[in-house]
This record gives sequence, structure tokens and C-alpha cells, in this order.
Amino acid sequence: MLEFTPVTPADIPRLRPWLTAHPFRSCDFSVGGIFLWADYFHYQKAVKGDTLFIKGVTENDMSRSAFSLPLGPMPIAESLALLRRHCRAEGVEPVMSAVPQEALQVLMDNGARRFTELTDWADYVYDIKALSTFAGKKLSKKRNHINRFALDHPDAVFSPVTAADAPELIEFYERLHTDADTSEIAAYDRAQTLRVLRSPDFYGFEGGVLRVPGRGIVAFAMGEPVGDTLMTHIEKMDHEVTGAGETICRDFTAMMAARHPGLNYVNREDDSGDPGLRQAKEALHPLFMQRKYNVAF
Repeated sequence: MLEFTPVTPADIPRLRPWLTAHPFRSCDFSVGGIFLWADYFHYQKAVKGDTLFIKGVTENDMSRSAFSLPLGPMPIAESLALLRRHCRAEGVEPVMSAVPQEALQVLMDNGARRFTELTDWADYVYDIKALSTFAGKKLSKKRNHINRFALDHPDAVFSPVTAADAPELIEFYERLHTDADTSEIAAYDRAQTLRVLRSPDFYGFEGGVLRVPGRGIVAFAMGEPVGDTLMTHIEKMDHEVTGAGETICRDFTAMMAARHPGLNYVNREDDSGDPGLRQAKEALHPLFMQRKYNVAF
């Protein structure tokens, strides 16, 4: 039997190898995707046969138990048999949630009965070269914002985040205006961002910070490389500073591309069905959408 226990930040060093050694470009299969959302989706973990199993709830229905696609060397037929036995013992329907599109066929070949697309949870995936430069006609409007920022703040400095930046990052983020969005998911995101900033190593994320002399921090970003994809998990800016958001996006992406030459894509996660987020992510012209599905057996 699989024995599940709650996912906590203390599990990051143990689970990181599974969450960085797989072929998927979905943000759900990353340290940030699991640990930033562990409390929201009630994630639990179990390890069997050197394979990681994650249990939580479906992304579109918090009342339904669900599992992530197992990660590890165990053959899929064997891991599915373990999950079926666990579900029979628990009296729940075997369901996987946030299954990447490219994994659908192997699940259908192994007894999946139906699948449903999670349209609000598809990830926006971009060409890393495009977001490292903001070159080209499609991004001309966004590039204008970067140029405006450079004109207004010629002495602005971008630098990698270090542990010494933590107090200033926390102070900056705590004073950002947040009255515009009081939704449950926004409050959760805010709490988790502060949790990362207060952790000794930022969950192992790499980050960049943008400062303006006399004003201090105006934006910062954090993420992690997974395979050929940069997962940008956190990006916060002072919206009163024109171009700060576009500039931190460009500079952080360029820094990560230089540090990790094998990166080809940037996953800026989903929009959770929020119209404002959807508009902002579409304005950066994604290369493709990483589609996800609920799969029932």
C-alpha cells in the first residue's frame, strides 16, 4: 500500500531529484509547482520503488481527491495498479489531475476511461530568446515600456538575488498595494511568496532584483530550471513604476538563459481563469500552451 504524508518545505531536498528529472514542461512538475501550492491543493507524498506519488485534489474541484502522474522508473502499469489499490481501500475514484497533454496516450493505453481538459489551468510557455530580449514586432509595445523605464531610471541596477537581499525584499513586498485583488487565491499567493522570502535558501530558487537609486527595489523575480524550461514562479513589481514589470521579466530571463545554456522555454504558469492575468500573459505572445487534463480510470 502507498502511505501518504503531508508535503512540507522540509521535503524539498528529498523530492527535488524527482521534480527536476522528467520530460514535462508543466509547472506542476517542479519544486515551485508542488511546494508553493502544497497547502492549497492539500498535497501529500509517498515513495515506492524509487517513484514519487503525489496526492491532492483536482485543480477544478477541491472536493475530489486526485493524484499527479507518478515520477520515477516504475513502469506506468505497475504504478497505476498501486494507485487503483489505494483508491479501492480509500473508497474513492481513481483520478489524475493536471496530466500533461503528452502523457494522455500512455494513460489511455493503460485503462483510462475519460479525460477532461482543464482550460483555466493551462500554462503559458514562451521562447526564452524572445523574453530575454523583447525583440521583434510582436513585443514592440512591451519593449516601449522597457525603453521608458530605461529613460526614466538610467541608473537602475539589476542583480542576482542573494540571502542578504531577504529583509529588503520582504519589506518591499509587504508594502506593495494589494487592495485591487482580495480573492482567496491572491491571498494564498501573497502568503506563499512571503514564505519563500523568509526561508533560508528561497526554496532553492534563483532570483533577480531590480533597484532604482533613491527608491530601492521596484521588482523581483524567482524561478528554477527544469529540463529545457525555466519555471518563473514569482514575479512582483511596483505597478506605479512604468516598465518595471517588463524589465524584470527580460533581465531575469536573460540571466537564467546565460546561467543555464540548455534552456529553450519559459513557463510563466497558468492564469487560473483570471481575466486580468490571461490578458497579461497573452500580451507576451506565448509560443504554445501546456495543456492539462483530469483523467479518470
